[in-house]
This record gives sequence, C-alpha cells and structure tokens, in this order.
Amino acid sequence: MNGTGRVAGKAALITGAAGGLGEAMAWMLAREGARVALTDVNLAGVETLAAAINAEIPGVAFAYAHDVASEAQWIDVVERAVEAMGGLSILVNNAGVGGALIFVEDDTVENWRRQYDINLTSVMLGCKHAMPHLRASGAASIVNLSSIAGLAAAPGMGPYNATKAAVWMYTKTIALEAAKMDWNVRCNSVHPVFIKTPILDPFIAMANGDEAKAHERLARGIPLKRIGEPNDVAYCVLYLASDESKFVTGAEFKIDGGMTAQ
Repeated sequence: MNGTGRVAGKAALITGAAGGLGEAMAWMLAREGARVALTDVNLAGVETLAAAINAEIPGVAFAYAHDVASEAQWIDVVERAVEAMGGLSILVNNAGVGGALIFVEDDTVENWRRQYDINLTSVMLGCKHAMPHLRASGAASIVNLSSIAGLAAAPGMGPYNATKAAVWMYTKTIALEAAKMDWNVRCNSVHPVFIKTPILDPFIAMANGDEAKAHERLARGIPLKRIGEPNDVAYCVLYLASDESKFVTGAEFKIDGGMTAQ
C-alpha cells in the first residue's frame, strides 16, 4: 500500500538495508514516494529487497554491495546511486554491528576496531562523500543511527557504547557545519533501545535461544514494558527525511519506550 507522499521526489541512500531497521526504512521511504538506493555487505539481501519493493512500486529501488568501512566503496556506491536516482537528498547511515558482551580485560583490538570501523568511520565516510550531492539537491537530510547505548553506558558494551556516543556527537558537528555554510543539509541522530532485529541475537543466546524470554527480560527496564518494532524507528526516520522536519537539525531522537526518562 502506498503512503501519502511525505518524501515524494526525494532520493535516499540507506546503508545496512538487507534486513532489520534498514529494511523497514527502505519500505517506509519508498511507499512515501522516495527512490531508494539500498546498500549492504549482503548483496543478495538488498537485491531481494529491491526486487520486492519494485514489484510493488516499479523502478524506485536499487541495490548495491557495500562495505561501509571502505572509502573506495563509498565513493563508488554514492556515484552509482546518484546516477541511478538522478541525485541524492537523503542519507541514512544505518549500518552497524554489535557483538557479544565482553568486559575490558577480555576485549581485543580487533573487536574494538571492527566496531569503530563499521559503526563510526562509516558515518564519516558517508557524510563526506554524500555531502556534495546532498548540497546540490537544494534541501537534504542526513539521519545517523546511534543508540540509547550512545547516551547511557552498560557493562560489557565498551566499544558499542563508545562508537554510538561518537555518532551522536559527530552528528551535531555535521549539523553545525552545514548550517554555518548555508548548505541546507540537516543532520540528526536516532537512538533506539531494544528493537526486534538481529542485533538482539546475543541476548537471545544468553537466554539459551528462548527469544520470548530474552525479550521479556529486556523489556523489564522499559516503562512501556515492551521492546520496539522496526517501524517504530522507520517512522522517526521518515519524519527526519521529510520536509516536515525542515527546522530540526543537530537533535537526537530517543526511541526507547521512556527508558532514559527514568
């Protein structure tokens, strides 16, 4: 079912789009009128998603293999997406990675660097190489996916906490730079708590594979007493991608069921 055209005529690039939050965002933006370039290291996944979107809304979705930690691949993907869509007005830096809970004495440089490259360096590369095209669009929006873990720490999550906190602050820097230069490019961050996506797999493993039990445990610290759905995040991204949020930049949006209000 098509939406009401809240992002009609816009062109979006969404990283990490093969599943989870990225997939939900892709459907949401496409149904609301945008063309969508879907990127992921899982090429088969984004090709399948693009085919499904195009079956419903012909010709609006494009799929690309993309290691977001690679600058060369960012340059290539942005160029190909701009050519396919006729421009770029929305960048959603969604790709990210978590990992098993690990305390500082057991952590490794390899684990630390992996999370930094995928969660943080990718955001810088995306902003850097998309910016000329976003500026040229006339009115553009960058949405960076951070996390509640970027605002509130937890033991065993050192690299994830650190990278997501850095995404939060880097978002503000980009917002202020764009505003100072009169580029008409807004930049905001989104901070979900536990959402029903594969990133919860380590918690499910801790519950011996019992998904319902894991979700119940995670929901105990959330005032709304449940974990989130991917569309809870996608609706926020839709708002930030649209012109409805034309006076919103450098802000952080918590999608956490009231968790950080306690």
